[in-house]
Amino acid sequence: MKLGINGLGRIGKLSLWHHVSRKHFSEIVVNLGRQVGGGLEDIASLIEKDSTYGKLSTYLHGHKGGRVIENLNEAAGTMTVNGVPVVILREARNPKDIKWQENNVRIVVDSTGVFKDPTADADAKSGSVRGHLQAGAEKVLVSAPFKIKSKGLDMPADAVTAVMGINDDDYKPEQHSIISAASCTTTCLSYMIKPLLDHFGAERMLTASMVTVHAATGSQKVLDSVPSAGATDLRKTRSLLNNIILTTTGAAKALSLVIPEMKSIGFIAESVRIPTATGSLIILVMNFQDEMENPIKRELINGIYRDYAANSPYLQYSEAQNVSSDIIGTPQAAAVIEGTETHTRTAALKVHLDHLKLKGFEFDPGKVPAVLEIPVTQSVIYGWYDNELGSYTNMLGDLTVSVANQMV
Repeated sequence: MKLGINGLGRIGKLSLWHHVSRKHFSEIVVNLGRQVGGGLEDIASLIEKDSTYGKLSTYLHGHKGGRVIENLNEAAGTMTVNGVPVVILREARNPKDIKWQENNVRIVVDSTGVFKDPTADADAKSGSVRGHLQAGAEKVLVSAPFKIKSKGLDMPADAVTAVMGINDDDYKPEQHSIISAASCTTTCLSYMIKPLLDHFGAERMLTASMVTVHAATGSQKVLDSVPSAGATDLRKTRSLLNNIILTTTGAAKALSLVIPEMKSIGFIAESVRIPTATGSLIILVMNFQDEMENPIKRELINGIYRDYAANSPYLQYSEAQNVSSDIIGTPQAAAVIEGTETHTRTAALKVHLDHLKLKGFEFDPGKVPAVLEIPVTQSVIYGWYDNELGSYTNMLGDLTVSVANQMV
């Protein structure tokens, strides 16, 4: 089977690295949609070198790695990368016009970050993820969370969000044609939440909040720039090189698609961008209903993660004192739990019943205590993730292969 990749940005390029290493697909067709530099030689150079991860040859074969991109044919737009035939398309930017059918491509990874609305019509002027299906693909994986632009529209029946190892069984081959692999943050967060949810159950989880301390992304500005007309968040135009920048994340909303039990738990998610190339961190705060006699301790929390990691290829538990660069390239680790920094505190939450106004509840001072004390444990958990190659691209690669293996 042939694999199509639309876009050669951060995730597109690293997906190509992943799949030429894995060699599951017999051929890879990459759509750039435009001419690049002086031609195919410059595209080969783009593929071979990376400022964050080094050279493709080193990634594949270590420091003794030699030339891995060969047989360049400018007229045909073809090359061989680590022995895998690769075709480069440089004509169409709109998904519906890409020559997937002519190249016998049945499964496509859209890594542009542009086509995220599964409700948009295939013939939309600005393009749509459904255009890939019109162009001949049977399955499309989107390397970003879905974003429905029109309010009031529901998620189409043929679209699903899946994180490998968490809810990939929600994908039904006979039903779903468009699959979102969520985001790097949602992927990490799901592996921080799931072990706790399995152990304690949703009924004991009162509230949760997270902050992702996130590496810079391609949508940010290298230098300060003038905001576009109507812009409301002026921080998006500030230099990523010089600033810690507050921004937003859709991780909480996407998490409820992956782990539906989280819909019943109050959850807040925030994001801070920092001037590093990759390597990000989630600080997760969970509040549990507990008991004073035998409260939840850090040893229990760490034990839960340690046991889960022993049986999961996607979660790692560490008691090393890591920094962000230590996580870069960590293979297939959706999250690396920093066990040394897990903390818990238990206290009695005092609820003044005479202040409550609940439907069906009447406070009777003679029968009910004025103050109800409820033991609550707050836990703080740190989870690292390589938001580009190590975590997200490898997880996306596994999901892509899983979907391909279920195609008839």
